[in-house]
Amino acid sequence: MATTVGPYNAATPDEKKEPTRPLAHPYISPSVYPATTDEDDDVEVQEEASTATKRGRSTAQYLGKRRRALCWCGCCVTTVAVVGIVVLVLALTVFRVKDPVFTMNRVTLEDVDGDLLGAVNATLSADVSIKNPNVASFSYGRSETGFYYGGETVGVAYAPDGEVGAGRTVRMNVTLDALADRISRNVGFADLVFGREYDLTSYTEISGRVSVLGIYKRDLHIKVNCSITLEVSSAFSSVESKTTDCVADVK
Repeated sequence: MATTVGPYNAATPDEKKEPTRPLAHPYISPSVYPATTDEDDDVEVQEEASTATKRGRSTAQYLGKRRRALCWCGCCVTTVAVVGIVVLVLALTVFRVKDPVFTMNRVTLEDVDGDLLGAVNATLSADVSIKNPNVASFSYGRSETGFYYGGETVGVAYAPDGEVGAGRTVRMNVTLDALADRISRNVGFADLVFGREYDLTSYTEISGRVSVLGIYKRDLHIKVNCSITLEVSSAFSSVESKTTDCVADVK
């Protein structure tokens, strides 16, 4: 009896009952493309949100510091500008020292001693004023005024020291003994009868100081040259200045 031999690769009945296994994809590897879960996605989202929050906080802190720095710089610049404006205003007003004004208002005859044709002395009184245009007081020392006629000294007057308040004017009378005989040499008979005008000059020096709030002080040296026209009546009975013109040099 002949035995029938089946094909070489024929499957046995037990093998047919086993399920077929799917082949793995040759291009996909779990080690290269790991599988992700919902929990992993949530962790990544939380990490990204935390990183964004930190970046936002860092940016906000930086912007806050920058704003504070700009504000501080602005305050400093404003303060410096205000101080500069105040100093400029003070320099142009309070701390600006103006020159005092010296004026010889008039010269009058007080007394005449002696013979007009001989050696005589005449006492003259000069009305002098000092105006202080500053916002601080002006203190001055003892001054000396020389009177000249024809190039010769005819008298010297002295004024005491004193002080002129802010924006005030001080007037004072100074007397001098004029050597009238130096003038009478040029006096003729007609001059004694009808009178005459004489042109005199004077020179005065005054030293003083202006003190502003005790902080700013300036020393002043005033030199004053005046031209005076004296109107002399007959027989020198009266002498009075007709015109006076003064020019001051302040240093």
